[in-house]
Amino acid sequence: MLLDKNAIQETHYEVLNVEEDANYEKIRASYRRAVLSIHPDKLLKTSETSSNSNQTDGERFVKVQKAWEILGDSSSRLSYDIELRSLRRDVLAPEVAEDLSLQDMIIEEDGEAVELFYQCRCGDYFSVDSLELQKIGYSLLKEGSRISIVTVDTLPGSVILPCGSCSLNARLVLSDN
Repeated sequence: MLLDKNAIQETHYEVLNVEEDANYEKIRASYRRAVLSIHPDKLLKTSETSSNSNQTDGERFVKVQKAWEILGDSSSRLSYDIELRSLRRDVLAPEVAEDLSLQDMIIEEDGEAVELFYQCRCGDYFSVDSLELQKIGYSLLKEGSRISIVTVDTLPGSVILPCGSCSLNARLVLSDN
């Protein structure tokens, strides 16, 4: 397994000390360097180190071999990259208590901006205003009590809104429908 939601472990790219966009030749060269420097047979001939160090080198050798098995084959590398991206997204994405639409929000105008609110379970509010949305490429259009989003150069997306008091987050889904 690459990543756990609670802890990020060393990736196969890090084991081989290459960038994630490295080509096959760079990965192969790095693998060969690593194997030559930590191969158990080579270490036995030159070893005057403790058995703990040899155990660590042996574990490192197994990691290098596993990394090469995955990254040296284009189809397994593709699967690995997809899994790596997915797990990173899961680890880095904030936990969301609710998904909201513009129609779920309470609307208030204060003259220069339109404020959107939604009450959290704790009694406080998730909120965002039209000026904050405009900074990230979304404009609000208010027609009576109905509000819609206008996207110029921005695709429909979402914004994570933290609660003002507790640790909950809500995702405001911004679509131009």
